[in-house]
Amino acid sequence: MRANILISACLLGQPVRYDGRGKLLSHPALGRWQGEGRLVSFCPELAGGMAVPRPPAEIEAGGAGEDVLAGRARVLEVTGGDVTGAFLAGAEKALSFAREKECAYALLIDGSPSCGSLAIYDGSFSGVKHAGQGVTAALLMRAGIAVFSDREIEALAALT
Repeated sequence: MRANILISACLLGQPVRYDGRGKLLSHPALGRWQGEGRLVSFCPELAGGMAVPRPPAEIEAGGAGEDVLAGRARVLEVTGGDVTGAFLAGAEKALSFAREKECAYALLIDGSPSCGSLAIYDGSFSGVKHAGQGVTAALLMRAGIAVFSDREIEALAALT
């Protein structure tokens, strides 16, 4: 049996992003994986209790997901609200769900403070990104799940 793939719900067009939109990813591999019943859709921010729409959030002071997991950084909304707890809860639920659904891989939207795996915003809310992972991506990686960004779908397709 082939391993399942946890996928950011927004990449399937579901309107779960902070701005109430989806970010549909179009690639032939997605159709194949859907046909095989291997895609497992999930939004860690919604699972953590956040609403749609919601204020944009970033990991403070150039931190990354590992910093949040270790308690060295917080996830803050542009309004100043601390949503670290929601991001941690969503990451834990994503990991639990991925394990339950036997996901060996995750295909996540890059740039997100939850799902980013190559780059995330730097906490200044100025549109500047830096290398790093979001909270969910970092937790999944720590647990041994291979995480790919939406920009790395070709690499994931080559493995599956």
